[in-house]
Amino acid sequence: MFLNYNTAKMAVAKRTVELFYDVLSPYSWVAFEVLCRYRPKWNVDLQFRPFFLSGIMAATGNRPPAMVPAKGTYMVKDIQRLRQFYGIPMTPPSDFAVTVFQKGSLSAMRLLTAASKYHPDKVEHLSREFWMRIWSRDEDIVEAQSLHEVCKKVGLNGDETQSLMSKIGDQETKDKLKETTQKALDLGAFGAPIIVAHVNGEPHMYFGSDRFLLLSHLLGVEWEGPLKSQNSKL
Repeated sequence: MFLNYNTAKMAVAKRTVELFYDVLSPYSWVAFEVLCRYRPKWNVDLQFRPFFLSGIMAATGNRPPAMVPAKGTYMVKDIQRLRQFYGIPMTPPSDFAVTVFQKGSLSAMRLLTAASKYHPDKVEHLSREFWMRIWSRDEDIVEAQSLHEVCKKVGLNGDETQSLMSKIGDQETKDKLKETTQKALDLGAFGAPIIVAHVNGEPHMYFGSDRFLLLSHLLGVEWEGPLKSQNSKL
């Protein structure tokens, strides 16, 4: 049996999925790893969209879970469950308040934004290394030396690292991060992560890292669980 041209084209067409995330969000890490694992299985064109979570929260009047005592207590337990289920080495930082509320992630997200333009092939690796630092090894992600270490870890040489670091303060980088954050807001974001699947020219937004069953249903593919066997990068 032969497929006609249009049917064959549909069969190989990639499904476009955007992931809007901030490395300050552990739930973004879950969505990131799951989508990376399913990328070949679902034939997904996965597009990384680093945005600024603090800007999202401020614009929508939302509050981080940890600012609500009951949610904060639950979140600690939830991270332990996610660690076991997905095989992601998640551990809350020792000084959560300082790490999340004082230091934040602005420098890291600007670096990822600059990398999206100048080293797009490194964005996935840089993002994962930031999560490993803050949510696994309890390391800093805002000091200049920390950013240098992240760049070195993913294979950027000294000149490339210095060049990328110099872009963090550029107005173009700042504007691009604001633009991506605003795009997420326009799509209905109120936290992180948000996953946007494009089907027949229409965007479908899902919030959080627990909507993969719904996402798979939309895309017409099968959800097979955490796929821990695909976890070789961690």
